[in-house]
Amino acid sequence: MSQKYNKDFKISAVKLYLQSGKSIESIAQDLGVSRASLGKWVTQYKREGDKSFPGSGHVVDEELRALKRELQLVKQERDILKKAVAIFSALPGKGTNS
Repeated sequence: MSQKYNKDFKISAVKLYLQSGKSIESIAQDLGVSRASLGKWVTQYKREGDKSFPGSGHVVDEELRALKRELQLVKQERDILKKAVAIFSALPGKGTNS
């Protein structure tokens, strides 16, 4: 199983490499990451800057979809209740035993 590194760690590793003058291999070994990973991080950071490494987003996307579905359902329930209140308010004396 591969190790997951957070955004701050990746940016710190890249900045260490860029500012130290050491080789990618040396920095990767010092940090305990693979040379390939650090190389990818450097490439991505050079391309995207501090916007690099946003994460997979899968958890956030799934949560957002679930919340949107729940909001839609709650809105439908609210609309049904509004209609029911309007119907019962417009029919005085209907449905009562008086």
